[in-house]
This record gives sequence, C-alpha cells and structure tokens, in this order.
Amino acid sequence: MELLVVFIPFILAIVVNRAFIPFIMLVTYKKRLFDPIDSRKIHHRIIPRLGGVSFAPIQCLLLVITMTLVFKTSLVSIDVQSWAFLSHFMMLICGLVILSMVGIGDDLIGIDYKWKFITQILVASLLPLSGLWINDLYGLGFIVKIPFWIGMPLTVFVIVLIINAINLIDGLDGLCSGLVCVSCLVLGTLFIYYGAWVHALFAFITLGVLIPFFYYNVFGTKKRRRQIFMGDTGSMTLGFSVAFMAISFAMNNEFIRPFSEGAIVVAFSTLIIPVFDVARVMLVRWKLGHPIFKPDRNHLHHKFLRAGMTHRTAMIFIICLALFFSVFNIVMVEYISNNVVIVLDILLWIGFHVLFNRLERRKVIAKVQLYINLL
Repeated sequence: MELLVVFIPFILAIVVNRAFIPFIMLVTYKKRLFDPIDSRKIHHRIIPRLGGVSFAPIQCLLLVITMTLVFKTSLVSIDVQSWAFLSHFMMLICGLVILSMVGIGDDLIGIDYKWKFITQILVASLLPLSGLWINDLYGLGFIVKIPFWIGMPLTVFVIVLIINAINLIDGLDGLCSGLVCVSCLVLGTLFIYYGAWVHALFAFITLGVLIPFFYYNVFGTKKRRRQIFMGDTGSMTLGFSVAFMAISFAMNNEFIRPFSEGAIVVAFSTLIIPVFDVARVMLVRWKLGHPIFKPDRNHLHHKFLRAGMTHRTAMIFIICLALFFSVFNIVMVEYISNNVVIVLDILLWIGFHVLFNRLERRKVIAKVQLYINLL
C-alpha cells in the first residue's frame, strides 16, 4: 500500500503534465513567447521556452493532496511523525512558488542576474529556517557533526550552487531533465528503501512531471511545433527540488531515515556532473583571465559537440555518466570511507577529461559518432 501512495501520484503527474504541455505550447505560439536565438544557443529556430511553468504547480498540488488524503483517511499506515518534517515541506512549497514566479518573469521579459541571485539566496534560506540543514559531514574531511552556525550557511551555499549548476547544464535537448530524472529515480528509490515515504513521494512526483517534458523536449523535433524548452522557470525549480531531496537524505535526522555512514556522499552523487562541470568551467575562465560569471561555450556538452558528437549522443552519454557516478558511490561507500570515495570521484572526473581530450585530438570521438550514424 505504501508503494501505491508513491506510484499513483507518479502516474497522475505524468498524465497531468502530458495534458498541460500542449496547452502551454498553444499559448506560447499564439503570444509568440519564444526562446531568443543568439551566438551561445545551439538551436537556430523559434522554440517555446515556458515548459517549466507546469512543474511547480503539479509538484505542489499532487504532494499536498496526497499527503492530506494519506494522513486524514488513514487508509495507508505510513509510520512517520509528520510534525518532524512538515515545516520542511511547507518551506519547500514556498520556495518553489517564489522561484516559479521569478522564473516566469525572467523567461518573459528578462531579469537581471543579481536579482535572481538574491532571490536564490532568499529561497535557499527557507530550508535552514524550517530546520532542514546539513548537520553532519559523516567524517568527510574528518568532520562529523557541525553546529548550526556553520551548517546553515553551508546549506544555503549548497542550494544556490545546485540551482545554478542545474540551470547552467540546461544546454542540450533532454540533458537537464534527464539528469534530474536520474536524481529523482536514485534518491526516490533510496528513500523507499529507508522507509522515507513522503520524500519518496515528492521524488517520484517530480520524476512523473519530467517524463512528458523529456519526450516533447527530445522527440518534439521530429514533429512541427511540438518541441518546448523548460526555461529558467523549470531549471530553477528543478534545482531547488533536487537540492531539497539531497539535503533531506544527507541530514542526520532519524525522523527522515535511519543513520547511514555514507549518506552525504550518496545524497550528492547524482549532482556530481553539473557541480563538477560548473567548477571546471569557472576554473578555466579564471586561468584564461575571463570573468568567471560570463557565459561561454565551454561546458561539458559544448565540449562533446565540438568533438563531433551529435546532440542526442552527447545527452545520452552525460546522463549515463551521471548514473555511473551514482551507482559507483552507492556501492563504494559500503566498503571504503567517504573521503576516499570523494578522492576517487575527483580522480575519475579528471581522468575522464584527460582521456577524452586525447581521443578528441586523435579524432576517435568523431569516428565513433560516424559509426553510430551508420548503424
């Protein structure tokens, strides 16, 4: 019965967003609300950019309705003390609403980045205020429990980092939504494993919302006027959603899940690709003397495209890479310390780029892509 509480809203999220997206596309074409075309963009035709408008409303509505039915009807016995994390979800909903409103404004008329950054800090502060913050590093850096005056600012920094990392990785059809799908699937499954049913519910509702969007975003190119982008509305609300799930899993709180030594490493495993990529890009900009916040075409997906990969191949490869890091960390934390796992992650990331650069120079990537095209 507990699985039904997760499965039914998951299906409803797919069905509801599948119905919403064509309506959003109809409005965007009638009002001519398209993604601007410039030198940084990969696409060269008009495409609607308001696909993310439906994310937060569906997430919030299905979450609230399901939780109300479960706790009021008592048809399903979910062994949780709702008071222990009810405030977490209340602030989550508030944050999603704020980011959704700011995102819509940015997608329609554009908002200066400093105001978006201030809004992100404000929204990120809501979770620590609700009592949800990183309170234990589980031996990472040989640090265990940390006080609130360190954990709360750290949590705000992590949330803002994740929101921007998810936003910046949104450069290929299906890439951002695919990576978030991996995060929702992995974290949702882990929440179910540990009996954190309400958090699993939110994870699978988010996954359900993304599946129809992924279809239109990736396969809509084959049908005239059927493709749509999520815009900043979608990427910011998804970033906040994933940050909420990751921090909830990482927090040492017995009311959410039982204690697990590798929780913090596992929680952020699905975010390694976007976060490491942001760090790499900013390091490259700093070494070249460029402003670190100035947009460019040096992200991982740009690198894959320059090597000769198609959009679809690059998207699938990056998603598989994220899934690899997730599975690798989940397995390795059972055998070695968190510090060693993080070092291995960094070495694997560096080693991957070194190997990729060599293959690119030898034109191996382009030859493989040509072989894939022939198949």
